[in-house]
Amino acid sequence: MDHGALVLIEIGALILGIGLLSRLASRLGISPIPLILVGGLAFGEGGLLPFTQGEEFIEIGAEIGVILLLLMLGLEYTAQELVGNLKTSKAAGLFDMVLNALPGALLALVLGWGPVAAVAMGGITWVSSSGVIAKMLQDLGRLTNRETPVVLSILVIEDLAMAFYLPVLTALLIGVELGAGTLSVIIALGVVTLILWVALRHGRFVSRLVWSSDADVLLLSVLGLTLLVAGLAAGANVSSAVGAFLVGIAISGPAATHAQRVLTPLRDLFAAVFFLFFGLSTDPHDLVPMLVPALVLAIVTMGTKLLTGYLAARRAGIAEAGRWRAGFALMPRGEFSIVIAGLAVAAGIDRSLAALATAYVLITMIAGPLLARIPDSRRFMAATKRVQANRRARQAA
Repeated sequence: MDHGALVLIEIGALILGIGLLSRLASRLGISPIPLILVGGLAFGEGGLLPFTQGEEFIEIGAEIGVILLLLMLGLEYTAQELVGNLKTSKAAGLFDMVLNALPGALLALVLGWGPVAAVAMGGITWVSSSGVIAKMLQDLGRLTNRETPVVLSILVIEDLAMAFYLPVLTALLIGVELGAGTLSVIIALGVVTLILWVALRHGRFVSRLVWSSDADVLLLSVLGLTLLVAGLAAGANVSSAVGAFLVGIAISGPAATHAQRVLTPLRDLFAAVFFLFFGLSTDPHDLVPMLVPALVLAIVTMGTKLLTGYLAARRAGIAEAGRWRAGFALMPRGEFSIVIAGLAVAAGIDRSLAALATAYVLITMIAGPLLARIPDSRRFMAATKRVQANRRARQAA
């Protein structure tokens, strides 16, 4: 059969499968993310029926999925709200880094991989997945919750910190001189500052640039601008997701409202492709030897993320239930963790690090959306109320 026909058949079958899994997840009352990931494992490398055609389309589609997820998150907030949240969350961001990077770094040292691998593992366990969390918040209907800006602030701080971390890690891995590494960090910082400045000072101009009452024109304008900025950001060693998020922040008013409406179906399609790609690119056989250490690491660092979100939300004056929701929402790791692992292995670090990172990310990706529903359960809410009542009683005594 013609190669083009095979590509269309396989891609069509995969997208149809995503639709069926999403319908099943809806009936079960859970996020579709875990089912899509497991489906990807079944049809990826080493799976039951390996996917052999259209890899490039799926890979590019996955990257577009993350970009659209972060763009849509940015459209929910204004530049002023972003700056305000970042100012109040600086301490939470520092606490997040120390608390969540330390377990990964310690495990790398225990396994004998050396200090550079420890720096890489610290990044893998530190940074949460903006793409997974954005989709999860959407599925759970929490985009407008009071604790969501706290979660987003921590995610933005992490993503911006990657502009410093990734060039430094790359320099350590390949032994680049200090001057070259410093230059990479300066360039990355300059690009982030420029995009943020445009979002803050010239957001009205950006909104006018993309605005049109014609849905097709608005869609093409917003999507084109977002991909352009994301590509420029990625070219400067900054996360493309950060660039997309800041574009969303810059667009406001009717342009933002209508852009959300026309982009939602496109975001849902490519977000599903992102999660599918992650499963397809993972060979289940590579994961088996590292399942136990990955599980232990996941339990520890999901606990530290829970503590991070809880304390950050408490500092922001969020009620008890919202504090727990913030903590559970931060658990999934994803795209950055895999990028970091890939850099480490490409530089000659033990290949077991990639298997450990993949198993770890899959566990947090699958467990995170399931655990995130706990704060909304009746039992948990009742237990929270009892704790609050006991606390008030002790304070009164």
